[in-house]
Amino acid sequence: MNTTTITAEHGKQEIIIEREFDSRRELVFKCFTHPELLVQWNGPKDMEMTINYFEGSTGGSYLYTHRDPKGEEFSFHGVYHEVKSPERIIDTFEFEDMPGHVSLETATFEELPEGRTKFIEHSVFQSVADRDGMVKSGMRRGVVESHERLDELLNKLETEQETRETKRDHI
Repeated sequence: MNTTTITAEHGKQEIIIEREFDSRRELVFKCFTHPELLVQWNGPKDMEMTINYFEGSTGGSYLYTHRDPKGEEFSFHGVYHEVKSPERIIDTFEFEDMPGHVSLETATFEELPEGRTKFIEHSVFQSVADRDGMVKSGMRRGVVESHERLDELLNKLETEQETRETKRDHI
């Protein structure tokens, strides 16, 4: 089973997140840039995601909300500076309840042998305090559970694709 690695070195303004997925790079990338897929995996398992607006392309922007079982809402927004399929996404990320604490994220999608993908996200914060605040916010749980949910979605999508191809081959 693949695991998510989150690195936040003491005194640095960055967080590095790494995860391998047993799916093709194009499909992993698509799950990050298509809202109908993003809502199926982004966020902790016990939260529901709603997209207020989403344009997953260079110059686009997003605003989405996670709602916990108690009805409490957490909204996030940002701007896409570069979306280069299926290689890289550069965007900003900001928690609406803490305006002004913006991070710059660069996500890369590296093609691995046997149809696998390595995802690396490098987030740079405006200060070490901002970075530490993000780490203390429970982001680890959200990232790990999101990646686990993404694994499930990718497996489902890959299976559906294989089924379609098998049916087409038998016609």
